[in-house]
Amino acid sequence: MTDLVIGADGLVRCAWGSSTPDYAIYHDTEWGRPVRGDDALYERMTLEAFQSGLSWLTILRKRPAFRLAFDEFRIPTVASYDDGDVARLLADAGIVRNRAKIEAAIANARAALELPDGLSALLWSFAPAPRSTRPASFAEVAAITPESTAMAKALKKRGFRFVGPTTAYALMQATGMVDDHIVGCHVPLATAA
Repeated sequence: MTDLVIGADGLVRCAWGSSTPDYAIYHDTEWGRPVRGDDALYERMTLEAFQSGLSWLTILRKRPAFRLAFDEFRIPTVASYDDGDVARLLADAGIVRNRAKIEAAIANARAALELPDGLSALLWSFAPAPRSTRPASFAEVAAITPESTAMAKALKKRGFRFVGPTTAYALMQATGMVDDHIVGCHVPLATAA
């Protein structure tokens, strides 16, 4: 597989972004675009944690059900969940029913409420300086970076769960803290939001 492909629509994009129509939309409109806002970043963090060990496509296709099940990822609402909500989520066939991940999502909402400057400020404080050029291939893209390691450590120190360095880096990619589109991809270079 080459790192870039020409899609049926004639657009050059990162190869993974052309593998399914769902991926093409996600690649073209979301991945690598800066995301700000505590609830928006909490949603992305939660979905990245649920993705651990699964295909991102599985999570992407279940995202509408996740949003419904987790009250649109409103941090104060999820932070107030109790054992009844855990049972409700475990019974919801529309989402990934993993007790540890569900409990982590609730614990992470509670931890996010405790952040004095908010989740967005904390996460974006780990964004590296923008690269001067995009990577030439995916071989140049690391799964873990010093910044993602530091982010994971800071989150764990504050009580967050399911936020290891690899998940943290995937979050950084998904939310535009880094731009890992390959040189030649049609998606315009993102600017910080």
